[in-house]
Amino acid sequence: MDYRLVEKYNVAVPRYTSYPAVPLWDSTDLNPERWMNQVVEAFEKDREISLYIHLPYCESLCTYCGCNKHITKNHLVEQPYVQAVLKEWRMYTSRFPEKAILREIHLGGGTPTFFSPENLQVLIEGILAEAEVADFHSFSFEAHPFSTSDEHLETLFNLGFNRLSLGIQDFDPKILSLINRFQTAEQVEHIVSKAREIGYESINFDLIYGLPQQTEGNIRSNLKWVESLRPDRIAFYSYAHVPGVAPSQRAYDESDLPLGEAKWNLYRLGADGFLKMGYQEIGMDHFALPQDDLAKSARAHKLHRNFMGYTPHHTHLALALGASSISDVWSAFAQNEKKLKDYLHRVNTEDYPPLIKTHYHSDEDLKTRAKLLNLICHFEGEWLDERDYFDDFLKSRFRLLEEDGLLKVFPYQVKVTRKGRAFIRNVCSVLDRKLSASELQKPTFSKAV
Repeated sequence: MDYRLVEKYNVAVPRYTSYPAVPLWDSTDLNPERWMNQVVEAFEKDREISLYIHLPYCESLCTYCGCNKHITKNHLVEQPYVQAVLKEWRMYTSRFPEKAILREIHLGGGTPTFFSPENLQVLIEGILAEAEVADFHSFSFEAHPFSTSDEHLETLFNLGFNRLSLGIQDFDPKILSLINRFQTAEQVEHIVSKAREIGYESINFDLIYGLPQQTEGNIRSNLKWVESLRPDRIAFYSYAHVPGVAPSQRAYDESDLPLGEAKWNLYRLGADGFLKMGYQEIGMDHFALPQDDLAKSARAHKLHRNFMGYTPHHTHLALALGASSISDVWSAFAQNEKKLKDYLHRVNTEDYPPLIKTHYHSDEDLKTRAKLLNLICHFEGEWLDERDYFDDFLKSRFRLLEEDGLLKVFPYQVKVTRKGRAFIRNVCSVLDRKLSASELQKPTFSKAV
């Protein structure tokens, strides 16, 4: 690929886990009753729901990380947090006319395996006491190889968990030391082997390109580990250097990072390597073996994307519990208190979920969101007629992308080319009328490459 394209399109754009992106929400309405009414309306349309639970604690700070987390070695914090999450869950279930059916549960962090197996069991049993489980469900959790024990794997499997996501980032001890992350390849090997022995259906590897001092040699080594361990899915993320948003990233500066063409070469080396091994490209940054549910869903044109990333299932209601977590009822979004202390205080003293931000979609928002999901999940967009958002301004911007070989433009349709898939965030940004030129200059969003 002509590297001039990388230089041209490597600008700050949203990752489109939502539309509008969180910094661009209209958060003027924080009426908790209005939000609860929206949740109940979504539930009444479909009892099957997805549930995200944010578990924010970590024992050490990984310097690359931009997630909401709280660093401590004091494990006495576990029980109060579990009880707060369960209380928040009951705030919702008490409003439902009947029990919810759980299609998905995802434990994210932070480090979910910071919590002991016993406390995770209390959490999940408390969740399940207020709900039923769908016949075909997907329960997953994020795991740090260093803190994940056999007991964690067995306990969660016995509670219905069938998917595991391992936060590896890189296999090289030198790279891991630079980002203050401590684990070994042997620990990863053991967890993968044990999880398969127990019966987990799908294992994901989180890997990052563009880390400090990372080279093509590191990527080749990571590819060998992938080939050996054969995870079902791979999330291959770009390191986003935004020290203004994630202060821990000030541990290194741009002189430590592979930038520009060097970083692009790391991405191409990794992506091409996964494809050669038989993995299927799934949307942005994701790869899956053909027999995995994510790949099957992509081929069936049923792939969906939300705050948890790509998923083979789309539930009308995606509830999120815990500090900083974001719920989605399709017609609206809501985010919880980010600060852990404030989250705990509000849950324990108030009768509503501790919201700090909401966004209620306009009709235009909903139209745009549907089109963006088609682009980022299926690499195509379709319009019923040219008056339906496909105006002259938009067409002219799509034509520019077509000239660069990223799109094919038809009278009522656009299709992203193979070359354009690497720039899908840029393609989506063309439709994003809430994203002004000034926003692109702010450190709010990571660069596309």
